[in-house]
Amino acid sequence: MAETPPAGTPALRVTTMPADTNPYGDIFGGWLMSQMDMAAGLVAARHSRGRAVTIAVDGMQFHAPVAVGDEVSVYAELVKTGRTSMTIEVEAWRRGRHVEEQCRVTQARFVFVAIDENRRPRPVDTQES
Repeated sequence: MAETPPAGTPALRVTTMPADTNPYGDIFGGWLMSQMDMAAGLVAARHSRGRAVTIAVDGMQFHAPVAVGDEVSVYAELVKTGRTSMTIEVEAWRRGRHVEEQCRVTQARFVFVAIDENRRPRPVDTQES
């Protein structure tokens, strides 16, 4: 049974490049994690309407390798909001350059805290525009 990516639009989509690989030709896990952090950060900043910083990454799991030239789509969903914090579920999916089949390559839960201009925690502003 084939897996299906999360519904909706990816928060981030990027093509992997040779500079992102380890000596064996696979994409570095740290590079992939940074893409996931960027995607989660976009969600956190938009939801909190300001600056937010990563304070934790939980449950990081790598399921499959990523090769040079693969398209990586990162999906990020806000799953919990506290007074100053936000928890975001993130999944990265890869697709070969010339095929349609996709595969989940990693997932994790990122926790962000909204901060003010003095880098102190601030309440998450969830008012609708």
